[in-house]
Amino acid sequence: MAVILGIDPGVATVGFGVIDASGVKQRFINCGAITTPAHTKLSSRLDQIYHDMRELIGTFKPEAIAIEELFFNTNITTGIDVAHGRGVILLAGAELMVPMYEYTPLQVKQAITGYGRADKKQMMEMVRRLLGLPSVARPDDASDALALAICHARFSGSLLTYEGGRDECSTI
Repeated sequence: MAVILGIDPGVATVGFGVIDASGVKQRFINCGAITTPAHTKLSSRLDQIYHDMRELIGTFKPEAIAIEELFFNTNITTGIDVAHGRGVILLAGAELMVPMYEYTPLQVKQAITGYGRADKKQMMEMVRRLLGLPSVARPDDASDALALAICHARFSGSLLTYEGGRDECSTI
């Protein structure tokens, strides 16, 4: 049994999803979002994310944190803000000595649907089915975070981990 905390990083909204992984089975524990008020200084938002992350880690005591790798699309300004948020998330996990693993959106989609180009609706429905939830997890960021946790559960159970493959994808 391993508790995994999935994190979909951001500044306005940080999605989190907590699962219990045992062998090939995953069980839903909790999910939600850390939100920060709009029109608040970035430093205040980062401070809130940092403290809320420490509280999440303290509450659920995960054995691993799975976080999405930063992906720059067209809005570089938003990407830079997300990078700041991601940094304080990584710091909180590192300070509390929780191993952290990073996954690209392509890796997560492949692990959840078997198709690296799956759309958001497909992903959310598969997360719902895999965890036996009565409805799709909300907000979307929480569903994304659950997908990251499931991705890690599937990766960490892989033979690659036990046969000399990489066992950590941390930037730390």
